Amino acid sequence: MDPVRYRILGTTQALRPDGTPVPVGGARLRALLTVLALRPGRAVPAGLLVDEVWHGDPPADATGALQALVGRLRRALGADAVASADGGYRLTAAPDDIDLHRFERLAGEGTRALADGDPAKAAGVLDDALALWRGPVLADLPDRTAETARWEARYLDVLRARHTAALALGHADQSLPELTALCDAHPLDESLQTLRLRALRDAGRTAQALAAYEDVRRLLANRLGSDPGPELRALHGELLTPAERPAPSRTGSAGSARADGREPGAWHRAGAGSRGPAPAGTASAAGTADQAQPADGPWASGASGPAAAPGTRHGEDFGHGPGTGPTAAPAPGHVPASGHAPVPGLASAPGQAPASGFVSAPGHAPGPGQAPASGYVPAPGHVPAPGRAPAPGHASAPRQAPASGHVPAPGQVPAPGQVPAPGQVPAPGATAPATSPSPGNLRARLTSFVGREADIQAIRGDIAAARLVTLLGPGGAGKTRLSQEAAEAVRYAARDGVWLAELAPVDDPGAVPEAVLTAVGARETVLYGAGAETMRAGGERHDDPVERLAEHCGRRRMLIVLDNCEHVVDAAARLVEELLERCPELTVLATSREPLGVPGELLRPVEPLPEPVALRLLADRGAAARPGFRIEDDPEAAAEICRRLDGLPLAIELAAARLRMLTPRQIADRLDDRFRLLTSGSRTVLPRQQTLRAVVDWSWDLLDEDERDVLRRLSVFAGGCDLAAAEAVCGPAALEALGSLVDKSLVVAAPSGDGEMRYRLLETVAEYAGERLDEAGQRADAERAHLTYYRELARTTDPLLRGRGQLAAIGRLEREYENLRTALRRAVAARDEQEGLCLILSLAFFWQMRDLRIDARNWSREVQELGPDPFAPPVRPAAPLWERCTDVPFPWTGEVLEEARRGIHLVHLACMDAELDAWQTPEAQEKLRAIARTYEPGLPQTCRSPGILWLFAVMLTADLDRVRTVVDASVRTCREAPGYEWELAAGLQLRANLLANRSDWAGDATRDADESLEMYRRLGDLWGTAEALSARAETRERKGRYMEAAADYEAAIEHAEQLGARAQTAVLTARLGRALLEAGESERGERLLREVITLMEGRGNEAMPFARLFLTGRLGMTDRVAEAREQLRLLREESSVAHFVIFDAFILGAEAWLDVAEGLHDEALVRTRRALERAADPLSEVIAPHMRSAYLVIAAVALAGCDGGSRARDAARCIGAGDAALPPSYIASALERETHARAVAAARAVLGDEEYEAAYAEGGGLSPEEAAALV
Repeated sequence: MDPVRYRILGTTQALRPDGTPVPVGGARLRALLTVLALRPGRAVPAGLLVDEVWHGDPPADATGALQALVGRLRRALGADAVASADGGYRLTAAPDDIDLHRFERLAGEGTRALADGDPAKAAGVLDDALALWRGPVLADLPDRTAETARWEARYLDVLRARHTAALALGHADQSLPELTALCDAHPLDESLQTLRLRALRDAGRTAQALAAYEDVRRLLANRLGSDPGPELRALHGELLTPAERPAPSRTGSAGSARADGREPGAWHRAGAGSRGPAPAGTASAAGTADQAQPADGPWASGASGPAAAPGTRHGEDFGHGPGTGPTAAPAPGHVPASGHAPVPGLASAPGQAPASGFVSAPGHAPGPGQAPASGYVPAPGHVPAPGRAPAPGHASAPRQAPASGHVPAPGQVPAPGQVPAPGQVPAPGATAPATSPSPGNLRARLTSFVGREADIQAIRGDIAAARLVTLLGPGGAGKTRLSQEAAEAVRYAARDGVWLAELAPVDDPGAVPEAVLTAVGARETVLYGAGAETMRAGGERHDDPVERLAEHCGRRRMLIVLDNCEHVVDAAARLVEELLERCPELTVLATSREPLGVPGELLRPVEPLPEPVALRLLADRGAAARPGFRIEDDPEAAAEICRRLDGLPLAIELAAARLRMLTPRQIADRLDDRFRLLTSGSRTVLPRQQTLRAVVDWSWDLLDEDERDVLRRLSVFAGGCDLAAAEAVCGPAALEALGSLVDKSLVVAAPSGDGEMRYRLLETVAEYAGERLDEAGQRADAERAHLTYYRELARTTDPLLRGRGQLAAIGRLEREYENLRTALRRAVAARDEQEGLCLILSLAFFWQMRDLRIDARNWSREVQELGPDPFAPPVRPAAPLWERCTDVPFPWTGEVLEEARRGIHLVHLACMDAELDAWQTPEAQEKLRAIARTYEPGLPQTCRSPGILWLFAVMLTADLDRVRTVVDASVRTCREAPGYEWELAAGLQLRANLLANRSDWAGDATRDADESLEMYRRLGDLWGTAEALSARAETRERKGRYMEAAADYEAAIEHAEQLGARAQTAVLTARLGRALLEAGESERGERLLREVITLMEGRGNEAMPFARLFLTGRLGMTDRVAEAREQLRLLREESSVAHFVIFDAFILGAEAWLDVAEGLHDEALVRTRRALERAADPLSEVIAPHMRSAYLVIAAVALAGCDGGSRARDAARCIGAGDAALPPSYIASALERETHARAVAAARAVLGDEEYEAAYAEGGGLSPEEAAALV
């Protein structure tokens, strides 16, 4: 059967012929593909497409927007994938190319086979149909209610048919747990209840079936006021008068065996590595039936196991509360009473709100070992087919309950049939229970995993018993691969993911926390904004990566695999101990050549492979190297190779690689000559390090001089390299030598995703090659070549970040980022200022785009210290410089060198939100003033990065008029200078952001944003397009055009998603939420804000402060003041935004507003006074010129209400002063309008109209300082 091309039974996907997904970025693009895939090969009218994609809210130019969306879809899928036809569009695909339609075809075939009396064939076909479901059907369709209900009903029909076939095949015992779960979710479905009662009867549990019938009868009477239907009543009669029943058929009709060789009726999940477990009670591939059982808990096997002895560690140590461990199974024959107490966590049918608990199906009583556990949701695609072991969380599989409040959604429950029965280990290569993609960064392995089944079983038990497990063994023993396979086996229990941190590239112990921080995904990706966007309101809470790691992991249940600790063992041990002490739900699986020595560490030695497994490994790798190779052809030589190499996987794989040119006997004989170190004359085994060295020494002896030279030099790379880098560092011999080294398995080659191969050394080989490099006296030369190459790579890639090559350039810098950091580290260590300057200037915009502010801050500070401060007094005015410093050949002198030094100080300035305290000192303030005085408006270097960052100093030290003068001059220079088109687009977008902060300038801002957007689109720049759309959205908000602003934010989000800018997507989503609140779509707006808060929790990104502030306003306006205060409390605790003057003002103003809402007038006045002080800051006046007015109005409410109304006249004066301070044509928000109306009403109520008007007019003539003094 050909694979499907399009998937809509879950998140919408398009697949290439090889099964890999085609990126389909953006919610609307996926919605369009979904609508077309629902009607394959048929023309869908344009009007219907607009209605369904935009869900009844089409854009102004709906036809143009649809054409643009179709164009994007064609670019993603291919020009011929979508055809124009009959006033609409058609997906050029057959129905069977779409999983939904194939499901329908297979469902029909299976149902017909069942009706024809062939249950075996029916079971197989229906399994194929059910395997197509991956999650919520039509998940990307905006309005999916009607279609979803139809297909979920069809899915349930197929499940009924599948279980009917299972009972016909005599699989009642296997089918019963799944039927029980289905009946729990659909208690009024008489067809399912009938199947469950039949299964109980066929399993020999007639008494339970009768009791269950009574429970169903009572349920129907209580809920529907009706009696059971004819089918249930007839079955009840059969139960009361049991007769001898013939044994059900287990083979089906003749000819029903499956062509693919699978057992009829076996559940099949398509995809590599999805083999089912061995039959119950049998030994696994390399183990025996009496192997030790794993411990209970979420990190154990996921099947059943013995209850933990008193004092042993259960799931509560992994984030489960007390009492959530496995439930003891009731005694056989026990029948729960009707109304059995619910078990928290089980949800109802897909699409329904979660039930308050799990309600046992009437009369169901689990048999021995089948105690129900909470958390199972029989969502589409996630109820195991009959005949397979129940998935974790199923009613028959004891397991840990999910964390409080967590209910797996459809698409998040382990797929059926994927969990081994007690005592079993999945077959090699089998995966853990299939789920929707979970958090984590484990990569797919490229080779098969041979043996170690018992080791994986033991490690799973170790992880359940201890929070730090260290795999201990020599290099080449297979620790890394074993750790990843073991982690894969328990990943379904790690709610927040399994994260692999590879320490092999880390050559500085101090960099260990940062490497782990990167690995666990705690670095945000973000588009860099300008104006209001640029001022990073939410800085990192801590600069220390250990602190950031502890924050990130603190409330997460996750497993970190810390790989290759031996060369940084002290640093790794300190980090692990601190994280385990501070993060109670964290577990660490480490690999090392020596113990970490941390209290509570459980050591698991990784022993050499036993001979049978070693032979299997040699056979597997040998056949890969030389097709047709079989160890049976020369078993004595093969056994000798494995025995003489001590069963070390790396040594065996190296030997297998030589089978391309040698026979097993030739290899065995050569070992006798070349590996004397292994036997040392007495044939005794040498220490582990020497054993591994012997293997590599032997390979080294087989190399010619060019190969040796290349291998030595490859050791200076961090994280691998491509061919161009290898040739630059290793010389002209690299091409031939690399091919030979790949053949000899000393270099690993793998596609890098950009159409090229990437080469890396195994960590042991890299260590060996590094020692050889030192012996040859070539390290300084090789490291200099590495530094030069990556400096040039950064320098030449930087311009490509602006325009159509943007995505490719970002990808290149991200792939080489470890090498770039290594080059920077070597430049700093060598005190080579100019190399460091060039690297910083070349990476500055990349850091800006990807929100790597901490890296930018740290590296710019390091390089600053290599030379003088260009802003030290006396201030030296900058001369015009039209070319980039990085375009000038080395060595730099004069103004070029001086400008380069200024540039890295400006890069450091742009990261000020990461160290706000440092910029509050008198010395720092003087430096800001010196920076502002160094440049004149319109200088060419201030029109591009990093010179444009000079504007920050101007904004922090000058008034609004000066800021506008600067940006106007920059725009003018860009218009007049040839070749500055991108810079002009950026300048216009920046000016639009700034002007949007004043409603009287919003018209100019709109024109700038439109022109910038047009230029960015012409240049093919995704980043710039998103920034321009965001700027235009802000201008539209200022003019009260909230739905238009929301449309711009949504379009910007689509571009951000294409860039993979997750953090900026969150920022834009927060702004979209606010726009929707103002537009009247309050529920959707609030939902989006809460989603952002959940997504960005603990990440320190600016999206969180915005989202919490916007949500605070919504909560306060809907009388949820307590929750609003909690949002502000969390905002102060989570980030350092309180140190940022403008954000401190925002928070104080919000707190004062909530005080007023609760009648706490004195407290409100205290906070308002502090807020007004911060509103007078130059930066506040630039970014939020309306802020002072808003706080005066809040103060007016408090003044009118305090002291029995004696200060009502001051309240009226504050209102007058506030209104006078507003920019012309200012459009107030709903919150501001409501507060203003309340203030006016309160003051008028005390003063009367005439006195109010007089006081109001008086207030309009007050200065800002005089008005603030009233408070």
